[in-house]
Amino acid sequence: MKIYRVGGAVRDRLLGRTSSDVDHVVVGATPEQMLAEGYRPVGKDFPVFLHPRTNEEYALARTERKTAPGYHGFAFNADPSVTLEADLERRDLTINAMAENADGELVDPYGGARDLEARVLRHVSPAFAEDPVRVLRVARFLARFSSYGFTIADETMQLMRDMVAAGEVDHLVPERVWAETRKALSEVTPSAFLRSLRGCGALKILFAEIDALYGVPQRAEYHPEIDTGIHNEMVVDMAARLAPGDDLIGFCAMTHDLGKALTPARELPRHIMHEERGVAPLRALAERLRVPTEHAELGVLCCRLHLLSHRAFELRPETLFGLIEKLDALRKPQRIEQFITVCEADKRGRLGYSESDYPQGDLLRAAYQAAITIKAAPYVAEGLQGPAIAEAMRKARVKAVAAVKAGFPDPASAT
Repeated sequence: MKIYRVGGAVRDRLLGRTSSDVDHVVVGATPEQMLAEGYRPVGKDFPVFLHPRTNEEYALARTERKTAPGYHGFAFNADPSVTLEADLERRDLTINAMAENADGELVDPYGGARDLEARVLRHVSPAFAEDPVRVLRVARFLARFSSYGFTIADETMQLMRDMVAAGEVDHLVPERVWAETRKALSEVTPSAFLRSLRGCGALKILFAEIDALYGVPQRAEYHPEIDTGIHNEMVVDMAARLAPGDDLIGFCAMTHDLGKALTPARELPRHIMHEERGVAPLRALAERLRVPTEHAELGVLCCRLHLLSHRAFELRPETLFGLIEKLDALRKPQRIEQFITVCEADKRGRLGYSESDYPQGDLLRAAYQAAITIKAAPYVAEGLQGPAIAEAMRKARVKAVAAVKAGFPDPASAT
């Protein structure tokens, strides 16, 4: 029995990154031997075990053979005769197909260290084409590593295009698409995920509502980047900068402008009512991918209400408080900061605006804080009941918001 550390832990050590992804491959062992050593079995499709003390994963070296379309159609062989090189060959990218022995000696049969140095994402073997999830994984890895200067090898991108043309991605189930998307939205540069999928043709199949944004013009005085798809890329990257690792914010940023793809050609480059037009495609996307309810609900609110946030200084106090009500922020206080973050990402996700301020967020925060200071107790003491209490509290909250707004400097008046 020989044990090797493999995959992400090896890759990240060579990159100088901290990694929580520590996996091991065991060569020359049987499941019975692993059990005898105290390892706990967890694998369903093939033998994977947890270390009795560290709980790290130890998988028996294995090979796999394609038996049907999609990513479930595989037969696995975990015989003790399977070599480390054969196990590494079935992996997706060369930078993930390296191993280290107990002495820290690198085992790199497919040039992963070379590609790491060259900053290239390259498939290990033609077997890459057998698993459509790998199209999503490569795009996700680019979202993680593009800030390091990584690109996708031309031959790997061509292979991804061939897989899309062959209909392989059509077999992906919604849960797997969402799982990879969620991870990509948590990375540093989510735009790279979208660009990669668009480059191989998968975006149009898996995210048609997002793909439709590319080529749609916007007014240059507000959007110097002009192309709505490019704006969307800039917004998701800004969201990742403002809320690192938060896929909820990322999803709302990615879907906030879907209505612009539905603007009639005669109205372009203006996008009147795009907020309302965007709700239907957003809901369709969320339902198809089976995203969490929280993501879908906040996504719809950000889509529908983000222009109100941008116009916060122009709103009447009642409308400003109405925005807080529509967010249901009195019951769900986290919604205020989440909504503001998405709107700030939208405002700063434009060419030349990445370092701009977002004072509208400060006004909305202050208005919310003023509103929640109004409590029911005084009105109960006055003898009011039921709806009368709610009405009195609402009037008081609008008045409190008005006082905040009156004392808040309007940036437009200072220019």
